[in-house]
Amino acid sequence: MLNQEVDNRALAELAGQILSSKKALDIKIIDIQGKSSFADYFVVATGTSERQINNLADYVEDAYFEKGLEVKSVEGKHNSGWLLIDFGDIIVNLFTPDMREKYNLEKVWGDCEFITVED
Repeated sequence: MLNQEVDNRALAELAGQILSSKKALDIKIIDIQGKSSFADYFVVATGTSERQINNLADYVEDAYFEKGLEVKSVEGKHNSGWLLIDFGDIIVNLFTPDMREKYNLEKVWGDCEFITVED
């Protein structure tokens, strides 16, 4: 079980690093283990436009595919300002600035551990 937790954390951090390298803003990784039965980590980031959000999603999907992980589902509609990519234990949330403020996942999950993404 410990290896699974370490692997999931490493995969969440990989998503954060990819998003950082592609100029996503305000990247946060939230450890929701013990608080959630549906996932271990949220990766949250802001894109400056719908186009950037879609591109960021593609980069993360490609990197995870290379690691043998496939997308379980994608939520969010075109031009909605929000995209959720469910990889099972890791959920990547990409927002425009307005939608990030509206959903405020950091406040909702404020009692969880936040992991810093190094540039």
